[in-house]
Amino acid sequence: MPVTVLLVDDEPLVRAGLRAVLEAQPDIEVVGEAADGAAVIPLVSRLRPDVVAMDVRMPLMDGIEATRAVLRTVADPPKILVVTTFENDEYVYEALRAGADGFLLKRARPEEIVHAVRLVAEGESLLFPAAVRQLAAEYGTSKARAAMDRAALTDREAAVLRLMAQGLSNAEIAGELIVGVETVKTHVSAVLAKLGARDRTQAVIAAYESGFVTPR
Repeated sequence: MPVTVLLVDDEPLVRAGLRAVLEAQPDIEVVGEAADGAAVIPLVSRLRPDVVAMDVRMPLMDGIEATRAVLRTVADPPKILVVTTFENDEYVYEALRAGADGFLLKRARPEEIVHAVRLVAEGESLLFPAAVRQLAAEYGTSKARAAMDRAALTDREAAVLRLMAQGLSNAEIAGELIVGVETVKTHVSAVLAKLGARDRTQAVIAAYESGFVTPR
């Protein structure tokens, strides 16, 4: 089954470019388009895409609110890939905090766009660039630090979280720690549960905001 994608951007030229790049791949299918975040909920409910490529800045409903709306109202929601012009945009960080799964620059090369969609669809890794990591660290709070302390991660869980924060997949983490992939999956699940995180992105944000991991 191909990875199905919904494109959401108020610029027709951007949507056309993304469609051309993605539909050139045999394993990816663009199933719909929207020009504003306000149109996302009905389209997601009807088309059930695997991934929503979501612009951050749109006139009626921006990508942050649209992301929150999707995750709040849609059962088994799609993965959300934030698409934007500037990597150090605080809007991008807020979208990731709201629950987006990854990040893509509009100027990315075609192969990077395809890779990002596949990576986010798999759900085992995430796109979290250095500039956004720095924003997360700057947003750090005592509340985030207290929550990390309460999580009481084991040494192995802490090691897994640090590698997750580097953007490594389960297979890559397994290689680093010399354990099986299923063992890594167990540790990842434990980390998410202890942090009360919906997914890997939320866990990594918690790691940076708490100071548990610092940007390089």
